[in-house]
Amino acid sequence: MTKYIEKWTELLIPWLLSHGIKILIIFVAAYIFNKIIAKFIEKAVRIAIIPDGVSSEEAEKKREDTLIHIFDATARIAIFTVAILMVLQELGMMIGPILAGAGIVGLAFGFGGQYLIRDIIAGLFIIIENQYRIGDVVNFDNVGGLVEEISLRMTTLRDLDGTVHHVPHGDIKKVSNLSKNFARVNLNIGVAYNTNLEHVIEVVNRTGNELAQDKQYKPLIIQPPQFLRVDDFADSAIVIKILGETKPLKRWEVTGEFRKRIKIAFDKEGIEIPFPQRVIHQGN
Repeated sequence: MTKYIEKWTELLIPWLLSHGIKILIIFVAAYIFNKIIAKFIEKAVRIAIIPDGVSSEEAEKKREDTLIHIFDATARIAIFTVAILMVLQELGMMIGPILAGAGIVGLAFGFGGQYLIRDIIAGLFIIIENQYRIGDVVNFDNVGGLVEEISLRMTTLRDLDGTVHHVPHGDIKKVSNLSKNFARVNLNIGVAYNTNLEHVIEVVNRTGNELAQDKQYKPLIIQPPQFLRVDDFADSAIVIKILGETKPLKRWEVTGEFRKRIKIAFDKEGIEIPFPQRVIHQGN
């Protein structure tokens, strides 16, 4: 047993001092190079992306962060792929046949990988056209949620229930971005036909202005919710439309608070929000 240990020690120590150190240097160099490239990518993207004068500072930062994330992931894969090939060569494996085999496999995948190519091309256009970014809330054809990650092949969403959806870019036919630049409070509220509309308008506008002056909600609101028009004559109510503008991702928070306040204000002012009723006349 001692002889085997001595034999393995005699073989292992020289190997570690030569090949082992080289392998360690390769991985350390790959790690350091990846860090340097990541810093370079971040600075390059921050400099290269010129504000369009329309998007907010937060929106521009999300766009830059998305591009940095994608370029950084692509560079990391390339760097560590090269590092692994160098390690295999250091272990005595011939990487020439491996590369040739990879080329043949790649050619085979090329014939059967149209969907992969389609996903990547669609992903490039999504990134170039700045359709959405990490941190945006979007709706696709049949799913929606917060964008948690974007790669060249797919987008990862998390919906309100916490469910994560992985959507290949080639399957996306329509994108609805709910949080780009700004969002809107868009409410239709019904009031009774015998209500004084001028009184309703005054209460709605006052409530919206009070909300916009609240310390908690003031930073979230661009334009306070205000009466826009009479939108419809429904069966049992006059429907009024109320519009306001908020910061991206804040529409739901502001809309929910406005609904609460408008209900309290209507109750206080004696304004009725009717509900469908049915009158039955009984014949003699």
